[in-house]
Parts: sequence; C-alpha cells; structure tokens
Amino acid sequence: MNVKELLTRYAAGERSFNGIELPEADLRGANLGGVDFGRVNLEGANLTGASLSGANLSRANLRGAKLHRANLSEVILSGADLRQAALTTANLNESDLSGACLNYADLCDANLHMASLSVANLQGANLSGAKMGGVRMWKADLQWADLSGADLSEANLSEANLTGANLNATDMSETFMTGTIMPDGFIHQ
Repeated sequence: MNVKELLTRYAAGERSFNGIELPEADLRGANLGGVDFGRVNLEGANLTGASLSGANLSRANLRGAKLHRANLSEVILSGADLRQAALTTANLNESDLSGACLNYADLCDANLHMASLSVANLQGANLSGAKMGGVRMWKADLQWADLSGADLSEANLSEANLTGANLNATDMSETFMTGTIMPDGFIHQ
C-alpha cells in the first residue's frame, strides 16, 4: 500500500489499516482521525501537522517519525516505539502512552495533559516546557530526561525513576511521588 491508496481508502470510509508498512511516508497535514493503525510501520514518516485524534496506534513503529504540531489527542499509543521521534508542540492530551518507548524523543512544549505514561521509557527525552498537568507516570523511566520548565502539577510519579533528570524550574506542585527515585540533591519545595 502507498500513501495515495491509504488516503483514498480512508476518504471512502475505511478505518482499519492494521500492520501496514509505510516507512518514510509523507503524511504531512493528513486528516486520519479515528484510524486504526495498530502495529503499523511508520518509521521515519513525516506526520507534521497531521490529525490522528482518537486513533489507535498501539504497538506501532514510529521510530524517528516527525510529528511536530500533530493532533494526537486521545490516541492509543500503548507499547508504541517512538524512539527519537520529533513531537515538538504535539497535542497528546489524554492519550495512552503506557509502556511506550520514547527514548531520546523530542517532546519540547508538547501537551501531555492527563496522558498516561505509566511504565513508559523516556530515557534522555526532551520534555522541556511540556504541559503535563495530571499526567500518570507510574513506574516511568525518566533517567536523564530534560523536564526543565515543564508543568508536572498534580502528576502521579509514583515509583518513577528520575535519576539525572533536569528538573530546573519544573512545576511539581501537588505531585504524587511515593517511591520515586529523584536526582541527587533534589529538594521538593
């Protein structure tokens, strides 16, 4: 399947595209709301400005994908591979990223309000300036992540690992942190 065929079939009302292979696809600005992309291979694809609101991308391969300004609100990304993906200013409001791999992903200024990142791997991820109020990050691995200037108010970081994380100017008001591993010298105020 190619991009043209995908968009034609989507426009005709088809929504299930489980397991398709579209690495390096150019889907900039595409409207694919509610699409079922479970286990799809979009490694290195360009989805800048695309709308995938309400889509299923569970266990999808989005490694190195460009998702700048993409609308991923209420998307299921559980178990997805988003290593080194570019998600700057993306809208991930209320999305499910539980168990996802986001190592070295760029989520600078992304909206992750009320998202679930439980048991997600975010080692070395850039979350600077991210809006993460109410996010659930139980047992998340945030080692060496950059959370500078992020809003983590009312977040659940229980049993998360923040070893070496940058928490400079991070809003952690009313953050739940039972069993959380914090960076050396961190003092919660």
